[in-house]
Amino acid sequence: MRRSAAMLCGVTVVLAGTITAVPANASVSPSANTARTAKASWKACGTDDTPTLQCASVKVPLNHAKPQGRQITLALSRVPHTAKTYQGPLLVNPGGPGGSGLSLAGFVASSLPKDVAAQYDVIGFDPRGVGASQPALDCKPGHFDPVRPDSVPSTPAIEKANVARAKAFAQACGRKYAAVLPYINTVSAVQDMDSIRVALGAKKINYFGYSYGTYLGAVYAKMYPQRVRRLVLDSMVDPTGVWYDANIQQDYAFDKRHKALMTWIAKYDSTYKLGTDPKKIEAKWYAMRAALAKKPAGGKVGASELEDIFIPGGYNNGYWPTLAQTFAAYVNDHNTDALVKAYDNIAAIDASGDNGYSVYTSVQCRDASWPRDWNQWRKDNWAVYKKAPFMAWNNAWYNAPCAFWPTKPLKPVNVANSKLPPVLLFQATDDAATPYQGGVTMSRLLRGSSLVVEQGGGNHGITLSGNACLDKYLAAYLTNGKVPHGSGVADAVCQKSPDPKPQGTETTAVRTAQTAPATGESTLRGILGFRG
Repeated sequence: MRRSAAMLCGVTVVLAGTITAVPANASVSPSANTARTAKASWKACGTDDTPTLQCASVKVPLNHAKPQGRQITLALSRVPHTAKTYQGPLLVNPGGPGGSGLSLAGFVASSLPKDVAAQYDVIGFDPRGVGASQPALDCKPGHFDPVRPDSVPSTPAIEKANVARAKAFAQACGRKYAAVLPYINTVSAVQDMDSIRVALGAKKINYFGYSYGTYLGAVYAKMYPQRVRRLVLDSMVDPTGVWYDANIQQDYAFDKRHKALMTWIAKYDSTYKLGTDPKKIEAKWYAMRAALAKKPAGGKVGASELEDIFIPGGYNNGYWPTLAQTFAAYVNDHNTDALVKAYDNIAAIDASGDNGYSVYTSVQCRDASWPRDWNQWRKDNWAVYKKAPFMAWNNAWYNAPCAFWPTKPLKPVNVANSKLPPVLLFQATDDAATPYQGGVTMSRLLRGSSLVVEQGGGNHGITLSGNACLDKYLAAYLTNGKVPHGSGVADAVCQKSPDPKPQGTETTAVRTAQTAPATGESTLRGILGFRG
């Protein structure tokens, strides 16, 4: 979960108006959150990529039920509109939970057709606890430092070590942020979004969210339906699986994507020389994993770290050439340097990753109930592992702090909604991070929404990534609010973008998203990160 963040100006706006507490399954009155508020004050903070970028910050209550109590700070970014036709603010969110949205504003503004982007103030924001917002959470720096215990608890000692890690992380969060954790959740983040709306001086907002950002947007629409002008959701969380069930469903989908990578490698045996039988190639991968469990590469890449390197390939096939080269270097040349380089460039968790994970767990563990009996986790994840071993236990330990979380859970929000204008939804059929059924479910719950499907696509976050068919529907909707209408589950179908080609025959050098020339797809891939 490596996240990028733009530098923020120290401009603060205090929201001193009354903000009513809202039950998670209710909407608010149009008059809520409108009294005695100040508009955001923007300052230039342009970058080479986004020279017109502006920055501000806004203060909101930690507890929206007590608007005069402790205040926290949200960091904002903006690419202002330039056209005479102005369609209002377009809030964008990259998901997570825990993803920084500051750089997403510049990406969206530069990736949309110029005449479309020019009609919006594209607004990025770091949700509470994230990045440049304050306080920014970091429960236990170095939680992911290598070498971690093997993710597969094949012995009681390994299981005990992993449980201890998860429990220690939850306890660290409780000690460090006892006063904050009860208010790090989706509903509070949604109330923050409406505070941002007020600070922008807008009666309504437009919203564009990826991944977890789709749930965030759907909850906003549920709580503030009268405030929604246009709503775009890309790669949808199943809102009925929040959050334990959704993570288990991910495991099956990621196993399929890992097998798809093996099939792709088999297709290019002339480059990677790992064979032409995907099952035999997969057996070589698991043999590599077993060897690294005994002797980590460079004292850094063990079995768990190897999984960390390859999990991004389930999110986006743009990583496949790098992963295949790394795999081939180890198997064919006994080269461990490539693994270490891939880990450092793709999987290593830096300070922003520590922050992102702290917010991820804080939101997910607070949003909904998780099993508190570790025996239930053990039973469920061994059952998954038997059918889909690739990510089952790695994902279990990633979420395991929720079994020991120090705050009581809330109830998930029922996002079913019949009060919205036309909504545009995007989903790939083979997306592993947010499996296809979640998009179908979201489409069913948001009455009158329109679902655009990328047939055969397996990437996570599919618009503004080079698929002209998908982007055509997005641009049309943002221009005039029109959505496609079909007779089946999907209202429109686009063919998937082509799979990548091998980068070359070299196996000792690892080209990564960080060193390869930037493209729209690779830039978005970096912003969205992993696990979100």
